[in-house]
Amino acid sequence: MYRDYFGLAEEPFNVTPDPRFIFFSRQHLDAFSCLLYGIESRKGFIQITGEIGAGKTTLCRAILEKLKTKTHTALILNPKLSELFLLRAIAEDFGIALSAYDHKDCFDALNRFLLEEFHKGYNTVLIIDEAQGLTPKTLEQVRLLSNLETNREKLIQIVLVGQPELKDMLNHPALAQLRQRITIRFHLTPLDRNEVEEYIRHRLRVAGWPPGVPNPFTQEAIDFIYEHSGGIPRLINNFSGMSLLAAYARSVFLVDAKLAEEALNGVEGVSVS
Repeated sequence: MYRDYFGLAEEPFNVTPDPRFIFFSRQHLDAFSCLLYGIESRKGFIQITGEIGAGKTTLCRAILEKLKTKTHTALILNPKLSELFLLRAIAEDFGIALSAYDHKDCFDALNRFLLEEFHKGYNTVLIIDEAQGLTPKTLEQVRLLSNLETNREKLIQIVLVGQPELKDMLNHPALAQLRQRITIRFHLTPLDRNEVEEYIRHRLRVAGWPPGVPNPFTQEAIDFIYEHSGGIPRLINNFSGMSLLAAYARSVFLVDAKLAEEALNGVEGVSVS
């Protein structure tokens, strides 16, 4: 609605995990580098955690974009599955044709696929998002996948991505073997005040904000958005998008703290959905 009003090519504050919009704060850049290093060095297990809306899924999408050469990837977005259905979902996402659907057949098919890809010179990566939704039993099944290896190399790199509860889950006594295999751990923290300002500018720029036109958010508005979002990217998107919508509704081009607050509260008929 406000896109044409502000001369934008697309919506700058959508909450979908579009890697084109990823903002590399110091934390996100470090996490990206850890992921890339762990995968390319065949480290086996990698754990990435962060609060809801911290940018974990967008980070994963960016890694998938980066790993297009000599890498086969599978991304599991809904891990609340039984052990067998998780194996089937992983096989299907890798494009493996299954002749049968029992546990042994799925595991054997995955093993054959991983060996074939390894001998072709391909790395194979499994990313499980929302991994805090896995049960200890399914996590143990994931651990068994990491047993597929040669004498020198891991055949599959497994990235567990989840909310902070994932760290607590992995401390379960039954998961000691899995915990010991995680070689890289990274926890994403929220953006600081300066990064919030840079984040807003970055997303506006990617969405086509006209060059040379000043940022529509005043410093006070950015202070307000930082304070009420806690530096969480998804909340920054919500508050910033609502603020631009409120500016459009008021026929103004500047978002100050008062307008940002009114947009957040949904006053005067401005939709905050």
